[in-house]
Formats: sequence, C-alpha cells, structure tokens
Amino acid sequence: MSEQIGPAPEQRSTIRAGRLRRTAPIAGFAARAAGGRIVAGLRARGGDSEAIDRFHQRTAERYAELLGHSKGVLMKAGQIMSTYDVDPEGSVAGAYHQALQRLQADAPPMDYETARETLELDLGKPIGELFTEFSQVPMAAASIGQVHRARLADGRDVVVKIQYPGVAQAIHDDLANTELLATFLKLGTALTPRAMRTDQRATAAEISERIAEEVDYRNEARNIEMFAELYCDHPFIRVPDPIPERSGDHVLTMTYLDGVDWAKARTADQDLRNAWAHAISYFAFAAYRHSNLFNADPHPGNYRFGMDGTVGFVDFGCVKQFPEHIRRGVLGLIRAAGDGDPDTLFELLHEYGFVDADSDLTAAEAYEWWSLMAVGLLTEQPHHYTHEDSTGIIRSLYDSSDASIAFRKMNVPSDWAMLSRINMGMYSIFSAMDASVYSREILDVLDGVGEPYTELGRKHVEWARARSLPFGLDIRR
Repeated sequence: MSEQIGPAPEQRSTIRAGRLRRTAPIAGFAARAAGGRIVAGLRARGGDSEAIDRFHQRTAERYAELLGHSKGVLMKAGQIMSTYDVDPEGSVAGAYHQALQRLQADAPPMDYETARETLELDLGKPIGELFTEFSQVPMAAASIGQVHRARLADGRDVVVKIQYPGVAQAIHDDLANTELLATFLKLGTALTPRAMRTDQRATAAEISERIAEEVDYRNEARNIEMFAELYCDHPFIRVPDPIPERSGDHVLTMTYLDGVDWAKARTADQDLRNAWAHAISYFAFAAYRHSNLFNADPHPGNYRFGMDGTVGFVDFGCVKQFPEHIRRGVLGLIRAAGDGDPDTLFELLHEYGFVDADSDLTAAEAYEWWSLMAVGLLTEQPHHYTHEDSTGIIRSLYDSSDASIAFRKMNVPSDWAMLSRINMGMYSIFSAMDASVYSREILDVLDGVGEPYTELGRKHVEWARARSLPFGLDIRR
C-alpha cells in the first residue's frame, strides 16, 4: 500500500457549510482582486509596463487555489470554465485558463484516514474485507470526491470514488446561495479583458443543474449501468462496469479502465489523437441516436486514452434522457445547420422556443450563429480543428459580431442548455489535440442518411447493426 498523504490543515476537516462561511472567501478575494487591479493600473500608468500582467498572473494562481480548496460548487464551476478554450496563451484570459486547468486533475485531496473512514461508514465493513489491495494515494481528486485504485478478491482491478464528507450538504447550501454563484460569475467575467454580456441567472442555473446531479452516487451507478449496456463490445468506446456490492451513497466502485491521462494524450502521435477525437465524437453523439441518453460533461479528465485508439469514459454523474420531442428537435437543428438550410433551421427555432413570435431576427441572422455550432460539418473533410473553432462559440456570447447580435435575440430553453456546452467542450478538446475529424461522416452515419467510408465509421456501423440499434430519426420535412 502507498504512503499516506500529508494534508493541509484545512483538508483534515469536512467541507465547511453555511451560506456566510461558503461565500466569505470568494467575496473577500473579489474585493482584494478589485483593489489589486486598481493598484496595478496606477503602476502601469507610472511606467511599470508589466504591472498588469503580474497582477493577473498572481490573481489567476490564487483564484485556482481558492476554488481547489473550496470543493463543491465553486471548484466544479472552475473545472467547467477550464475546459473552454477562451483566448490564446499569453493573454489575460489565458492566464486564468492555464491556472484553472490544474483543477482538472490536481485538486487538493483529502487525507487517507478521512477517506477510509468515509468508505467504511458507508459500506459497513473494514476496508481490508472489501478490497485485497487499496492505494492510499488517490489517482485523482476532483470537486465532489476523489478516486483510488483498488483490487477485489476475485482479482478485478477497480477504482473507488469516495465523496468528500459534507460535500453534499455544502453543495445544497451553495446551490441555494444565489450570492455565492453570482459573486463567482461576476468575478470570473470581470477579470477577463472584455466582460461577457450574459444572463448570469441563466448561467448559474445551468451550472447548478449540472452539479446537483453529480452528488448522487447511486444515480451515477445507474447511469454507468445504462451506458455499459449500450456500449457493450463497442470497438473503440469503453465504459466501466459498476460494482453494486462495493458502492453506496458516498462510495462508487467500478472496474478500472487502463489508458493515459489528458496531459499525456495531448502529446501522443497525431494518428492516435485523431482516433481518440473520433471516439469521443461517436460517444457524445451516438448515445442519443441509439438510446436517447445524453452525457453532459465533456471534461478531458473523464477520459482514459488507450494506446490502441480506444477511449474509456469514466464519469457519468451528469446524464440526461431527453424527452422524445426534444431529441427530435436536437437532431433536426443539427441537421439543418450542417446542411446549410437556414429556412428549416429558423422554422425549428420558432417551434422549440428559441425565437419569439414578435422577434425581428431573420433566418439568415439565426444561421450566422448556428453555423458556429456546426463548424466541423461545413468545411472540407476531415475537418482540422483549430483554436478559432474552439473559441468561436464563446466569443459570440460577448463580442460585437453578427453572430453575437443574433445570439442575444434568441432564447435558450432549459432543455437545450447542455447542447452548446457539449460543442464548446468538444471543440476545445479537439483543438488542443490538433485533431482532424470526419465530422460529416459521423453525422450522416448516425442520422442514417449515408454509409461510412472510414475504418472507424465502418466499425461503429457494423457494431450498431449487429445489435439492431436505430440510426437517427426521420427528421426531414
């Protein structure tokens, strides 16, 4: 067994609860950051050309550290922000992006004794009776809990997710504490070069909905079981099996999936990176064609990249099953955007509540923004994902482009909030991989309107047909 971790003092206790205690650190940081920015501006005007850069670099590091120790909603929100490629390296926003990326895999862990006590209390047995081997050092520590390697008596290698003590109550308090999320969002936008003109209540509601689902480990176990059944024997998508007899309210055990992490994946051979990008695309888009399941967390820390080109998916805390009429609308909008059909797109936007009846938005203007969502489908194939692809959607939320103007004239119905998150997250991952993807083939194959012409496409179709899984719907009008 591995050497015990030496935790920081604040990590030995359970997560601090209570509205005031949870809000005070971020509010105090916001006040200090505002003052520091003023001082840096004065120094810059006095001739210190690097004062503002130094301020943002220090602030970014402290911001990430604060969120890492906060656990719960604040840390999870920081992780979500870290997956979006906002600005190039060297920019002000880039400093925050780089600092927040540490939250993807290097969150401050709880000490082993606390983890062991939590596990034994939840499962009702000593750890030695539950596992023949158990690593005291976590392989990953995140916002809700941390993950340890272990082995069962039957020889299976497993991973064990242990929820931080008190995190469920802290998250409940956080989600009820509108001041906390508002302060977080205001701080995050104010520190960027250009403040995003967004509905902070809507943004907070989306974050809250995503995070609230992740505390329920029994629900996640059911999600894993559904995805494991769906993707059983898939040629390049791997899903773990849950271990119900070693899982509870605060502990979740599943079979171990081998593979390298995100940091190593980014430096792998280009052909491997392309294969991984295709696997992620099929996983993200095939589930709600084949079974109406939608995994809403495109976080690179949730993937295990196999050196054979496969990808293992290990986090299922945030899964949604679309109502059938919503799934039909999703497929129709993606199809219309990918086919360059602004009239059909505009009709669907009205039907599903994106555009009010009295809006002066035109079909051409609406398509200006939705074409950003379909960028991988509208170019020569394979589409080579670049930084501009990953930032295009986000920039449209706050710049003065035609797409931005169109976006601000549209509504975002609550059932649709995850769709842009998936695209933004995936485009960020693909651009970081410098990947080339046959996005058009994937769309046509999954919608059942075309035959595959790549090896991976043929493998997926062969697998799906062997299992008699459906392809898309009759979405053409």
